[in-house]
Amino acid sequence: QVQLVESGGGLVQPGGSLRLSCAASGSIFSIVSMGWYRQTPGKQRELVASITSGGTRNYADSVKGRFTISRDNTKSTENTLYLQMNRLKPEDTAFYYCNLDRGWLGIYWGQGTQVTVSS
Repeated sequence: QVQLVESGGGLVQPGGSLRLSCAASGSIFSIVSMGWYRQTPGKQRELVASITSGGTRNYADSVKGRFTISRDNTKSTENTLYLQMNRLKPEDTAFYYCNLDRGWLGIYWGQGTQVTVSS
């Protein structure tokens, strides 16, 4: 099994920054990719950014140039995924979820963290 624990959400003013973290532990091998998704009430969960095991990054068009995804996998027992969010906009307000994809071995989700961008 895999455990994903997000942190770093909160309230920030437009133009501000936040950094989300996701601590992954458990069966963290054979990882295909990790990523961040977000969801607002009444809408489908959408991909924000992802990073493959090889380091290839992918971003939603709406966050390109503002968000940066990174991963620390130097520890054998824990991986940490980050999302640095700069120049935040009110439309970035959402519940943000960490995702870990192990292909046929399973896809895992964290419990989510709320990000609110408001003045």
